Amino acid sequence: MTKNTIRKIIFALLWLGFVVYAFAFAPPPQPDTFDTIVKLSSGQWSDLNPTIVALFNLMGIWPMVYACLMLIDGVGQKISAWPFVTASFAVGAFALLPYLALRESNSAFEGEKTTLLKVVDSRWVGCAIALGSIVLLSYGLLNGNWSDFAQQWQTSQFIHVMSLDFCMLSAIVSPLVKDDMAKCGMDNPALLWTATLVPLLGVALYLSVRPPLEANENVGEKAKASMTEVAS
Repeated sequence: MTKNTIRKIIFALLWLGFVVYAFAFAPPPQPDTFDTIVKLSSGQWSDLNPTIVALFNLMGIWPMVYACLMLIDGVGQKISAWPFVTASFAVGAFALLPYLALRESNSAFEGEKTTLLKVVDSRWVGCAIALGSIVLLSYGLLNGNWSDFAQQWQTSQFIHVMSLDFCMLSAIVSPLVKDDMAKCGMDNPALLWTATLVPLLGVALYLSVRPPLEANENVGEKAKASMTEVAS
């Protein structure tokens, strides 16, 4: 069994285990969950724990991080990355784990940089993600009521699963970062370890400093040239 196959099995098992745990073993849903989600989504935060407010908004930043990695990674895959990225804005790691289980390891970029890829490849986007992450983490850590958060984590399915989702997103980003660094021609083990071991801020730092991806717009012409050489 190859390493690639083992990696796929691990991600598939992680997805299955996460789904089973979230619906079978996590704390039960609370009657006020819908109202809490409405308040979080609409900015009515005055009577909510800042830690929960920060966590909820950080769960909107994580899909942006994965978009910056996966939309580029998807160019070299048999499956499209954008449906998984889009779904991740609603369900986080539940949508991303299947992609990681299905993708192939790919350390080269061969294709044209579309407008969308230029956006997600931009250092400015990486800096914006890093700044947003720092602001939200600081807000939640410095102003949050941690005893209330611990109590809600133990009793609310929404808070419990959202917290685990944040941890899961931090844990599974490594293969994407590793391949992305190879595409950018980077050989920096210290940055790789920082990006994969420091939750969110590490990968945000990486997106802020990675060099622009070099487009290979002549892939089609090169392929035709190779076919011509073979035929001759």
